[in-house]
Amino acid sequence: MRLSRSFLPTLKENPAEAQIVSHRLMLRAGLVRQTASGIYAWLPAGLKVLRNIGQIVREEQDRIGAQEVLMPTLQSADLWRRSGRYDAYGPEMLRIQDRHKRELLYGPTNEEMITDLFGQAVKSYKELPQVLYHIQWKFRDEVRPRFGVMRGREFLMKDAYSFDVDYASAVTTYRRMLLAYLRTFQRLGVQAVPMRADTGPIGGELSHEFLILAPTGESGVYYDATLGEQDWLDEPVDTNSPEALEAFFNRVTTPYAATDEMHDTTAWEAVPAERRREGRGVEVGHIFHFGTKYTQALDVSITGPDGNKLFPEMGSYGIGVSRLAGAIIEACHDENGIIWPDSVAPFKAAILNLKVGDALCDEVCERIYAANPEAFLYDDRGERAGVKFADADLMGHPWQIVVGPRGAKEGIVELKRRATGERREVSVDDALALVLAG
Repeated sequence: MRLSRSFLPTLKENPAEAQIVSHRLMLRAGLVRQTASGIYAWLPAGLKVLRNIGQIVREEQDRIGAQEVLMPTLQSADLWRRSGRYDAYGPEMLRIQDRHKRELLYGPTNEEMITDLFGQAVKSYKELPQVLYHIQWKFRDEVRPRFGVMRGREFLMKDAYSFDVDYASAVTTYRRMLLAYLRTFQRLGVQAVPMRADTGPIGGELSHEFLILAPTGESGVYYDATLGEQDWLDEPVDTNSPEALEAFFNRVTTPYAATDEMHDTTAWEAVPAERRREGRGVEVGHIFHFGTKYTQALDVSITGPDGNKLFPEMGSYGIGVSRLAGAIIEACHDENGIIWPDSVAPFKAAILNLKVGDALCDEVCERIYAANPEAFLYDDRGERAGVKFADADLMGHPWQIVVGPRGAKEGIVELKRRATGERREVSVDDALALVLAG
């Protein structure tokens, strides 16, 4: 994309309404704009980030055998009445009537709909397990939406739902999903710590939330350093083996990890002092096993191994895709702007032409840009160098390729790594190889 022709409206000053770092930087870097309270339009660069996050989430779901569907945003009120949640959910649910006076709702979650869809198609235990997911917009009418996309009313979410023949099989599915989440967050370039969460009135032990470590996080976190030393992408877990998944699960859940709400000071003191880590975290995911709550409520059953009626065991697994865009910025920024991880950045590099109109500078920049126009944001504006450097830092591109008259004569560019500030002079070919390698 050429910056002179892009819809990328950056701001020099911090917007008065933005209270946290991610909100300020998303507005200043031209990623989003608010259209109503708690509702945001995603501009081209922001949409690229959203799609990159969604693609990584999608690939890790597919990797464990989950199947993607797409459910509508509007749902029937009658379906929610069958589960007993229509009146119980509260004012956060947006209730709607169509022209025929039929009652609908803008979905805040999809347990009822997916259970109904499952019940229409699956009739035997031989067809289990099934894990279905989608990446879809949700709406919850927050009383006080704030912090930009971190606590908006409309948000993009990956929600998955599992159906298993019995509890043991449901536990295996849950553990498989836990691994998928750890791999997902590592690929997104952030550290997310899994912490046991309150299961609420349903009870049970299977509920974990995932918090990205960030100084501005809303929750206090306490965890054993062991959890931050794992490489989940290379973790040799056979996801088809319940025994291997159990061993993996024990390794993940044995070290201490808790939010301030669940913190146990006695257990914390038992962790060796050199392994204790404290900080702040932003919740970006939650996985939960809830058994037959919805299959029984909606009377969705299958034929079991003994020929009798059986209610499948269910779990739900959420990741806040749009929330992650803000959470990643909370974890990855400095005083100059965003520092995007390579995997989610809207562009791999900014090309900074320091003398637009100079034949050699223009030629070198055009050559680099032509190598992969989708990967580069070419700053071809007739602005001062300082403005270009400041905007590139603000927008957080992983690399900056700086082209000036002196270097252009020799086929040399300056390559800057945004995360470290490291600068080096390299040939055009070497710059392309380094930037496009990732």
